[in-house]
Amino acid sequence: MSMVDDGTGRGNDAVDEPGWKVDPDDESGAAVVAAVGRQIKTWREAAGLRAGELGSAMGYGEDLIYKVEGGSRIPRPEFMDAVDVAVGAGGKLAAMKPDLAEVRYPKKIRELAKLEAAAVELSAYGSHNIHGLLQTEEYARALFEMRRPAFPHDDVERLVAARVARQSIFSRSPAPELSFVQEEATLGGRIVWRRQLEHLLEVSELRHVEIQVMPTSREEHAGMGGEMQVLKFKDGSAVGRSEGDFGSRPVSDPKHLRIIELRCGIIRAQALNPRESRAFIEQVLGET
Repeated sequence: MSMVDDGTGRGNDAVDEPGWKVDPDDESGAAVVAAVGRQIKTWREAAGLRAGELGSAMGYGEDLIYKVEGGSRIPRPEFMDAVDVAVGAGGKLAAMKPDLAEVRYPKKIRELAKLEAAAVELSAYGSHNIHGLLQTEEYARALFEMRRPAFPHDDVERLVAARVARQSIFSRSPAPELSFVQEEATLGGRIVWRRQLEHLLEVSELRHVEIQVMPTSREEHAGMGGEMQVLKFKDGSAVGRSEGDFGSRPVSDPKHLRIIELRCGIIRAQALNPRESRAFIEQVLGET
């Protein structure tokens, strides 16, 4: 997955904006970026500006302007604000930022985010790492930087931004019911800094969120197969995923869902209750 290049072609005083390269396999995303690029070019030409002149006015390189207009680069929000002012679009270009906000993230993550945004209930068990919705930006970055083969730096930043953006689920109204069970082992280790533990405690204070800890010493454990998650929706439908089962793919078949839901329920029963779990996290924090 290579989605970024560094965009050379800077002016002497221009600071080129890396942005993100368009994923060629993301047809719908590429169409949105191309449409935005055409609009920018139309406004630039109407303002009587050459690409280099627009870049100079905005503090970016001419090469970046051409790439954005050509639909090969996804501009960041700051770029859209700046180009709107530079060409006198009166907010019309800046208004396209929400459209770009979705396509700037990998397609697979966008699909997951849409499911989470529609869910009225989420139950999850994390065995190796803290669940993505509970991760701080620093923790998420550390995980992505450990991946092998290694991600390019800008890919890491793109993935971190996508993971953090998904956490808007906590401020949704009406609020979904969110339940997480974390293995005790995920609360320790070099990448679990104080801020991550403090964040878990902060999130656990939300009325619609429950965080539980599964002690390593538990002899009976229904989560030995790995992490799992169930999302339920307003219409009564649901989607589940269990690591190692059903090809590790999301499933909606009632028979498969029943198995995953049963395991999630048993795991919650076997874990420390929310009050005990909070005390446990506070203890780990005190030792960190």
